[in-house]
Amino acid sequence: MMATGATVFVVDDDASVRDGLSLQLEAAGCTVATYASAEEFLSAPLPDCAGCLVLDVRMPGMSGPELQKELLRQGSRLPVIFLTGYGDIPLAVKTIQSGAMDFLTKPVDGQILLERVRAALQLSQQTRQRESSYQAIRQRLASLTERERQVLELAIAGHANKEISRILSISARTVEHHRSHILLKTGAANLFELARMVDACQERDPLLPRFDD
Repeated sequence: MMATGATVFVVDDDASVRDGLSLQLEAAGCTVATYASAEEFLSAPLPDCAGCLVLDVRMPGMSGPELQKELLRQGSRLPVIFLTGYGDIPLAVKTIQSGAMDFLTKPVDGQILLERVRAALQLSQQTRQRESSYQAIRQRLASLTERERQVLELAIAGHANKEISRILSISARTVEHHRSHILLKTGAANLFELARMVDACQERDPLLPRFDD
């Protein structure tokens, strides 16, 4: 079963290939958008949905691997499945190392392509769900006051309320008040869950300020 609301983007300069892939994928329940060149794909606004890119390797103008590189530069997380009429193993290895999901040789077996597309769409949905979760965590952490962030930093570092009270020169009751507000604002059930939220967010974006330095 294909992912609901997802789109398969097919980029190939050969119209017959585009039409054939489109018919095959649509018959399997996919929403398909086709493009005759990498430049055309880059110039088109992409819908905000899960999806994957079925991409020809050799095309006039920008090649498939060059488009992959540009998408990576732009921060795209769209899974890429390469199609090629040439068995170029070094190129296949390079594109896989750059994050491509697969490198298939034309004419591609229909069942294999559908399996790869299903896997790519599932990955895309999972990535979007994780990104949505990270965005929510970042927003919750951003809602904390400076004092709450200080309390959170010390709490995650393992300091008890009395130690935090001494370090910040505030009462233990105030520390408890701040901790209660921190959990309320972040939606965390306890400090352990909150620490996991912070770690996940920092792992996703290493440039975020750390709470445990």
